[in-house]
Amino acid sequence: MYQFMAFKIACYGVHDYEVPFFKKLNKYDYDLKLITAFLTHDNVEEIKGCDAVLLRGNCIADAQNLAKMNDYGIKYVFTRTIGYDHIDLQAAAGYGMKVARVPGYSAYSVAELALTLGMMLFRHTTYATSRTAQGNYQVTPTYFSKEAHSSTIGIIGTGHIGVTEAELWKGMGATVLGYDVFQSDAAKQVVDFVSLDELVEKSDIISLHVPYFPGQNDKMINADLIAKIQPHTILVNTARGELVDYDAVLAALKGNRLDGFASDVLLEEGQVFGKDLGSNDQLPLPVLRDLAKLYPKVLFTPHMGSLTEPALEGMISVSYDNFHTTLTTGKVPNEVTAK
Repeated sequence: MYQFMAFKIACYGVHDYEVPFFKKLNKYDYDLKLITAFLTHDNVEEIKGCDAVLLRGNCIADAQNLAKMNDYGIKYVFTRTIGYDHIDLQAAAGYGMKVARVPGYSAYSVAELALTLGMMLFRHTTYATSRTAQGNYQVTPTYFSKEAHSSTIGIIGTGHIGVTEAELWKGMGATVLGYDVFQSDAAKQVVDFVSLDELVEKSDIISLHVPYFPGQNDKMINADLIAKIQPHTILVNTARGELVDYDAVLAALKGNRLDGFASDVLLEEGQVFGKDLGSNDQLPLPVLRDLAKLYPKVLFTPHMGSLTEPALEGMISVSYDNFHTTLTTGKVPNEVTAK
């Protein structure tokens, strides 16, 4: 059994403003090594001398880095995020490593951002403020819009975050449709479940909240599905970039099949988020560069959905509890394993 003062955790991707929270919430007195950078192949040696690692999204816990961790004696590879696709579960299992996640934190953090991005495009506020910032106060036909209370919102993925966003829209008077392979009782109280085709055919705003399973649901929002969307529809993705065919979205925007697209997640986002590129011409993929040029019909945000105080406190506290329960009972709460 570990003495917690001696249990050292390497925490990657810790921003300066997060440091006080890591310290304040450290009720188990772990020895914390707080590292600003995300885990990469170049900084994995920071783990030397630690007993465990705590990651966040965009950290690279692939077979190469897990092999290094194994050499350093690491047996606990935990993440303070809901998603865990940045960890190679097969490789971790091969080394006998335990992997755990945070299954939920403040659902309002992502839900509020998704709603905000949807409304910005729906009411054309980014278009308007980009013009008024240049001194142009002329009203154009682009400003004309529907109202949320008389519109239909489609939520794809009705877990905790999806249901929370649905509740926010319901509070505004909107009709909310939902699609999920698992239809929880909680979700049934908020959304009207329909097929995926019916959802995209009827919705004015479509918001994506599906977990990403590599090789299983890549590009679930594809050209065939987008072809069924109403021409005035807005698509919002705060889930994972891999869930959306960005080339199909680009074609739909140029062909006026989509009215707007907002994304808090991107393809190859490890090369983007947390960095000042200087220009969107430096985005890693041509499709991303082409989409960025369509601003203000396209809005990118830097994976900021969980960047709220309640969400941060939740992800840190649950992570600490995950370690504590594991060390005191031998049972790993919120464990994820290779299938």
